[in-house]
Amino acid sequence: MEQDVRFENKITAAALTSVYRRTGRRFVPAAVSNHHVHLSKTDFEILFGAGAELKAYRPLVQPGQFAAEQKVSLAGPKGRIDGIRVLGPLRKETQIELSVTDTYKVGIHAEPRMSGELAGSPGARLETEKGAVDVGAGVIVAARHLHMSDGQAKAYGLVNGQTVSLKKAGAREIVFGNFIVRSGVGHTLEAHFDTDEANAALIRSGEFLEVLPG
Repeated sequence: MEQDVRFENKITAAALTSVYRRTGRRFVPAAVSNHHVHLSKTDFEILFGAGAELKAYRPLVQPGQFAAEQKVSLAGPKGRIDGIRVLGPLRKETQIELSVTDTYKVGIHAEPRMSGELAGSPGARLETEKGAVDVGAGVIVAARHLHMSDGQAKAYGLVNGQTVSLKKAGAREIVFGNFIVRSGVGHTLEAHFDTDEANAALIRSGEFLEVLPG
C-alpha cells in the first residue's frame, strides 16, 4: 500500500508539471489534515508502555510518514478531545496539531506555527488507558504549508521558504495566502489544510488548487 501511495503521487506530480509546461498554470493536490499528535519516544512509552512499538495503520503521502494505530486523548482547561491519532515515525519532541475550533473546545490558545517551531507554545495533557503525560509545550495550529521535493520545486520555479497563494475554485471560491513552501528531502507535492480551512472552502483531499504568486 505504501508503494502505491508514493507511485500515485509521483504520477500526479509528473502530470501537473506537464500541465505547467503547456499552460503556464501550476496546480497542486490538497490534503485535509485532522488534528493529530507526533510523539517523542519518552512520551510514547509513558502513554503506551515501555517497549511498545508504533504500529502503522496506513501510509501518508509524505515520504516515510504514516498514520499509526495508536490514539490518545487531549485534556485542556475547558474540555477534552478523544481519539486523536498518532502519526509516525516518533520525533525528538512531542507536537500536537489542532484546528482553531479544537483550541476553542479545549481552552488552549495555540497560534499558527510551522512544524517544529515549538518554543513558547502552550502545553497540554495527553492520556491513554495506560498512562498520562503533561506536555509543557508543543500545541500548535499548523501554519499553511506546501510540500514538494527539490525537483518539483525547481520545475515550478519555487524555492524552500518562499510564500505563495493557492486558489480554490468553485461555489466557495477563495484564495488562501501565506502558504509556505517546504521543499527538500522528505517532501513531495501536497498542500496541507486543516479541517477548518477545508470545510470553509469545501476542499476535499486530492483535488487540485492553483498556485498563485504570494
